[in-house]
Amino acid sequence: MDISDHRPAGRSASHGAFPVEFGLFNLMSYRSHPGGVAGILDDTRNMVRLAEEVGLDIAWFAEHHFTNYSISVSPLLMMAHMASATTRIRLGSAVIVLPLYQPMRVAQEIALVDQLSGGRVVLGVGSGYQPFEFARYGVDVETRGDVFLKYWDVLEEALTTGTVTQAAQALGLPDTPVLLRPVQKPLPPLFITSANPTVLRRFAPLGATPFVTAGWRGSDALVGLARQMRRSWSEAGLDPRPMPIGLQQYIHVTDSRDEAMAAADCARFVGRMATGLRSPDITSTGAMIDVPPLPDEPPLDTFRSNLLIGPPDEVAERMIGEIRATGCTHYSTFFQFGDMPFAMARRSLERFGAEVLPIVKREIAAHAAGEPAPRGVSGAALH
Repeated sequence: MDISDHRPAGRSASHGAFPVEFGLFNLMSYRSHPGGVAGILDDTRNMVRLAEEVGLDIAWFAEHHFTNYSISVSPLLMMAHMASATTRIRLGSAVIVLPLYQPMRVAQEIALVDQLSGGRVVLGVGSGYQPFEFARYGVDVETRGDVFLKYWDVLEEALTTGTVTQAAQALGLPDTPVLLRPVQKPLPPLFITSANPTVLRRFAPLGATPFVTAGWRGSDALVGLARQMRRSWSEAGLDPRPMPIGLQQYIHVTDSRDEAMAAADCARFVGRMATGLRSPDITSTGAMIDVPPLPDEPPLDTFRSNLLIGPPDEVAERMIGEIRATGCTHYSTFFQFGDMPFAMARRSLERFGAEVLPIVKREIAAHAAGEPAPRGVSGAALH
């Protein structure tokens, strides 16, 4: 029997066995990699394979365009490629920026990747936020919310029914049969990056998981964003207590102060680029973004202390605290951020798998079973 036919949307195959899933996020920034673009691609393949070995559940791939912030211009292409390089780990889009696509086409491509991967797709979708990218596709960034929902109507109809009728007509397109359907029924697990109550109401019945990340601002900001998401969920008329939620956090496992500061510098580099790309007029040399300091930029040590950078016991304790404080159902780890040297990122992920993840899983499982929180770890959950 094909168990994917009976898997609820929004949950991966392992979710029933453990209350939190773990992912690896791949932004694929380019800073000064000695191997250039090919080197970044090779590093990503190796990091995803290692993530599978250490027991992570999902490998996520970003979508950005035209700058060195990310060379992952198509999460679906990356997912299709990694399907042949892995056997178990699920493959996620983080996220497909729907207003930049032709919806009839991307619906077929999603189904094709799910077929190619044997039903391992996790579908993250969003409306996007970078004016720089929208302008270069000739798309009005101010209309992205409405376009996102209209395009999703096409995707949902195509992927779940095999025909596009009403959603196509709303866009002035003919009724269309769709041969390619996903392996997973009715849809692959869904993630969204929106706190808009209208969007939450639309996606909650599909089992979608909202995703939040605080970037370099770290744990306190991440917990605050999770609280805000729960408020939005309530404002949408939805019950916040069983709400699924995904977190994303920078992690670097090291006992070395010097290496910790080097990791913090990589995180600062990403933060500077992400902030610059929120403006429609960025400064760059070719496709390489100029990365001046952030407005009121804190010292480098603040980046280190904000993020989960340090020895394994410290990383584990802080990670457990974030999971319990937010009640998250998915925790995405960001390891090779800011074009970090591969050997450094690999060593960190290896130590995470051997020294951090077992502690986190043991303590979270004990908490789910009703056992008391260990000393130093908050047992409070968001409501």
